[in-house]
Amino acid sequence: MTEERGWKHSDDPHIAITAKNMRAMAHPVRMQLVGLLRKHGPSTATRLAEQLGLNSGATSYHLRQLAAAGFVEEDEERGNARERWWRSAHPLTVWTVDDMADDELDTAAGFLRSVLAAHTQTAQRTLDAFETMPREWRRVTDLSDRVLQLTPAEAEQLSGELFEVVRRYRQIDHGGPAPEGTEQVAVVVHLLPDATATATASEGETA
Repeated sequence: MTEERGWKHSDDPHIAITAKNMRAMAHPVRMQLVGLLRKHGPSTATRLAEQLGLNSGATSYHLRQLAAAGFVEEDEERGNARERWWRSAHPLTVWTVDDMADDELDTAAGFLRSVLAAHTQTAQRTLDAFETMPREWRRVTDLSDRVLQLTPAEAEQLSGELFEVVRRYRQIDHGGPAPEGTEQVAVVVHLLPDATATATASEGETA
């Protein structure tokens, strides 16, 4: 999930995802398409297809499905009779499991698997370029983890605090040139309850 500034086409800063549009996004290609539009700004199906190694017909199909679900929209200011331009309809996607019924959780799991695949690709691209990075960027590349002992309420508080820290830093603005000396930096946050521990606790509650 990403957040950006400088979006003049929408007053709504995010799209609240539901089980219905989650199914539309739960596809690796569609996840990448939305990510590219949010990262680099408006583009065409042809250009996006080149970036993903796909044909433009398949890319156009996925873009139409994303548009129907409310994730992308046509950029009519850029498009013409020969070429359609697309942009992300919102700079940020948010969702909560509280909004989903128990029989829809498989949809949420499929969506999150696509998110994880996208995060893995982002990390892999960084590592592939690690040896050729300028030294100052190699120094700040970080893949770290810590294990904490938290209650669900504390985990929720931690997630909110981390998000507020990220918000304090410069967001991507497609309305003008990037400030000198800056590069796009992916900040990936995983808050992952231990599956073994949560299963054991659940068994203890029902015993």
